[in-house]
Amino acid sequence: MVRIQRRKLLASCLCITATIFLLVTLQVVVELGKFERKKFKSSNLRDGHAKMEEEPTQLYSFRKKDSLILNRKKTVETDSYPIMLWWSPLTGETGRVGQCGEDACFFTINRTYLHHPMTRAFLFYGTDFNIDSLPLPRKAHHDWALFHEESPKNNYKLFHKPVITLFNYTATFSRHSHLPLTTQYLEDIGVLKSHRYLVPLPSKNNLRKRLAPLVYVQSDCDPPSDRDSYVRELMTYIEVDSYGECLHNKDLPRQLKSPASMDADGFYRIIAQYKFILAFENAICDDYITEKFWRPLKLGVVPVYYGSPSITDWLPSNRSAILVSEFSHPRELAAYIRQLDSDDRLYEAYMEWKLKGEISNQRLLTALRERTWGVQDINQDNYIDAFECMVCSKVWDNIRLQEKGLPPKRWKADVTHLSCPEPTVFAFSPVAPHRSASREMWIPSFQQSKREAQALRWLVDRNQNFSAQEFWGLVFKD
Repeated sequence: MVRIQRRKLLASCLCITATIFLLVTLQVVVELGKFERKKFKSSNLRDGHAKMEEEPTQLYSFRKKDSLILNRKKTVETDSYPIMLWWSPLTGETGRVGQCGEDACFFTINRTYLHHPMTRAFLFYGTDFNIDSLPLPRKAHHDWALFHEESPKNNYKLFHKPVITLFNYTATFSRHSHLPLTTQYLEDIGVLKSHRYLVPLPSKNNLRKRLAPLVYVQSDCDPPSDRDSYVRELMTYIEVDSYGECLHNKDLPRQLKSPASMDADGFYRIIAQYKFILAFENAICDDYITEKFWRPLKLGVVPVYYGSPSITDWLPSNRSAILVSEFSHPRELAAYIRQLDSDDRLYEAYMEWKLKGEISNQRLLTALRERTWGVQDINQDNYIDAFECMVCSKVWDNIRLQEKGLPPKRWKADVTHLSCPEPTVFAFSPVAPHRSASREMWIPSFQQSKREAQALRWLVDRNQNFSAQEFWGLVFKD
């Protein structure tokens, strides 16, 4: 009898739980379903000429923050918020109202909102930006916003004037971007000053009995910067321990061989034992500075840096890194490193800022203090949230201007927001240079991307949808 009563009680609990779950689910479906009520067909173009559609003469009434009640008991109305449509998705969210200070916007990846009258901005993740079904025709009140924090090799088209100037707002690694992400790989000043992984110089000198003075850890071989060619030549003049797949000559412990281990404590401990690390970026662009530079500074290792030509603007102090650009040939660099390796006083000059915890670069300090996002910090928005809110706020600024009868402010990206020079290759051994398919492809790839950018811009300026056949026909047109 007791067992029967227990079963009945359990069944009742399950029923109550299921009912609550169904009610909550129904509420969510109702709220999201209201966003699907209206679909609009694109306007037909007259006389065969494409023109950007005019700004609607009647502005929709946007609800202000003080009247927002965003909880499960209230239904969110699409017509209350400008819509931010992720056209090449990064977030994966089907629909969310995001609060940005005094403003709020509806963020979605649902392309059925393409022709919705409340759609105000299209957000693009740069790596996935392509010619496939761009949101055309582009209306006068449609802003395009680009988020691209990665290497130019991911999508070279974006790095040419015809394409980067298609966007109104940008978040890129360039300091000139509307939302600069230059310090995206640096958590804060504290990690630079930290001595957590610092190995004292006497210990490093002792470790030199079994370790090379230099360490190199790369598994993305022969990228646009042609770093492997330089390192290969350098290795003929000085010993280098290379743990990655590129120029591999030394093994990591088995548990650290996965790429996911690059931020593991055990990996940090191994790298921190070295005096110098070859910190070579995969591409050469102003302000493109990755963890390859910041990581050794955090660990107390002197970076031998090759990458951003503007790196001196971001050094913690004037003497905190060795810059490859200051040496005419790898053998000169090797000679300098050997000199520092044998002279503790000269070596410690590169570590003085770390030992004293003194960051003298005001540009770096200001950038970290003023950025509106954090890195691995649960108490701050991440840079994707900051990007979304930047676009949302700028859209709202224009809405308020129009409500006052004033013209909207037109934001536009320029070439400084994302620009890299054509890749080059090193030629240290002209008799028998190292060749690989990937090494040889970057210059032709860059040159073709320029033609692609010009073709794409011409087609987008027509403001009509186009086919891949039309695009490639223009790219390869004589």
